[in-house]
Amino acid sequence: MDFALKIINGRVLDGSGKDATHCDIGINKGRITKMGELSAACAEKTIDVAGCIVCPGFIDAHSHSDTYLLIEPSAASKVYQGITTEICGNCGASAAPLNGGYKMPSDWLEKDYSHLGKTETRHTCAGVTEIPSTLPWSTVAEYRALYAEAQPAINAALLVGHNTLHAGIAGYEPRAATADEMAQMLHALEQALDEGAIGLSSGLAYPPGSAVPREEIIELAKTVAQHGGLYTTHMRSESTLLLESIDEAIDIAERSGARLQISHLKASGKKNWGKLEAALERIRKGSLNGSPIGSDRYPYTAGCTDLDIVLPQWATYGGRDAILARLRDPETRNTLRAKLFDNPADHWDNVMIGSTQFEEFKGKYLPEAAETLKMHPVDALLHLIDSDDLKTGGIFFSMSEENMWKVLAEPFVSIGSDGSMRAPWGPLSHDHPHPRAYGSHTKFLRAALDGKTVPLAEAIYKMTGLPAEQFNLKKRGLLKEGYAADILIFDPDAIKANTTYANPHQLSDGMRHVIVNGVHSLEDGTHTEHRSGQFLARQD
Repeated sequence: MDFALKIINGRVLDGSGKDATHCDIGINKGRITKMGELSAACAEKTIDVAGCIVCPGFIDAHSHSDTYLLIEPSAASKVYQGITTEICGNCGASAAPLNGGYKMPSDWLEKDYSHLGKTETRHTCAGVTEIPSTLPWSTVAEYRALYAEAQPAINAALLVGHNTLHAGIAGYEPRAATADEMAQMLHALEQALDEGAIGLSSGLAYPPGSAVPREEIIELAKTVAQHGGLYTTHMRSESTLLLESIDEAIDIAERSGARLQISHLKASGKKNWGKLEAALERIRKGSLNGSPIGSDRYPYTAGCTDLDIVLPQWATYGGRDAILARLRDPETRNTLRAKLFDNPADHWDNVMIGSTQFEEFKGKYLPEAAETLKMHPVDALLHLIDSDDLKTGGIFFSMSEENMWKVLAEPFVSIGSDGSMRAPWGPLSHDHPHPRAYGSHTKFLRAALDGKTVPLAEAIYKMTGLPAEQFNLKKRGLLKEGYAADILIFDPDAIKANTTYANPHQLSDGMRHVIVNGVHSLEDGTHTEHRSGQFLARQD
């Protein structure tokens, strides 16, 4: 046989941004081995995709699926969008390396990983003895081994989270790392990069990173640059101090020599919508002065994070137990309440409750929950985050639709969901995520097909070739001989994102075949039991 798999009669968009062509594709051993007219070639399996579009598998440029891929390897919410690779470890939080007293984000931490390995106390590269944990990994190498064992349906590359490093070694208090702690952090980062991490991410809106001086990030980013990695950032502000935060991100990149990716670019809050053009101009100018600056965005006007993000910064330090202690101290709670009351009366109308233990409040706006609880919205918010032990999800409607499409059309912006993968079955089916986890890429694709954003070839590039360039994913993101056979085949008439804010756990329509490393994850529109995802390690 000439090929293990042959794809014929498709309209091919190769991920470069060029116009479509008609050609066949031959695949062997997980690679594209031939493209062209292959009617005379023999194959173990041939799929005729007449009427469909063939393109590279989508790369989710901004994901938080790190640990979820180990417990729900079907990756259904992403596969049904045509996603074959995710960039994980964003916003300063990563699954590894785990040091000292670091605690993973609540949505990861509450899941059961006991089936993956044995519980043990570990000694980290930083020389710190960890608290015994049910987590069967600590280092990037161990996480990578578990990934190979679980073999999810899609590929993943991993950034190292700055908050993960800092909290594990220097703790959660609002301070810079000492010289000794900084040396430990640099050593831990270097080991992680040597074990396959592709760069460093920061979450400077979240503790402890929100209190860390710029110089700490610069020193870490220098190590990343020396290893050929990149620096991605959830900036200190995406609202009032948006422009200053962009300046800081560019300064970090210029002084460290690291390539820069600005995460989920937005101007949040109506009073800040007018800052977008100045923000874009800063990024364009920064790219002209140095290496190209990348960014990513999802096609929704609501963001999503923990509901306790609304607390004043001083109340967020010290870790979960310290925050809860403040919430449960009557005097401090009254201080917090007074501070939150400073917001305009209609401020809370744009806040929706996401995941919570209270089923009746999932997907409800905060004032609706407040009415049921017979409380003011501020008191309802404090009640929820207290009762949920800081595990309440918040969905914040704070962005302009016009600005969203403007950002998505920028040539340096790739598509990133900013969402963890889910499935409408199994352990990840019970929460209430933002619909971006199920619909970001299909929604953007539908918009391109309908002429509501950039042309289709450019839209495909933004989900394939561009993120592959931004994250230095070798031999991915294009349909090209010698490249990995990550291939998507979709029916342009059937593409549809079904997910909604009220009912998020709904798979997208229109994907006919999703092929990952030459293996069908989705065949004839149906999820298969075949999984061949790989951990994509940094390559020099």
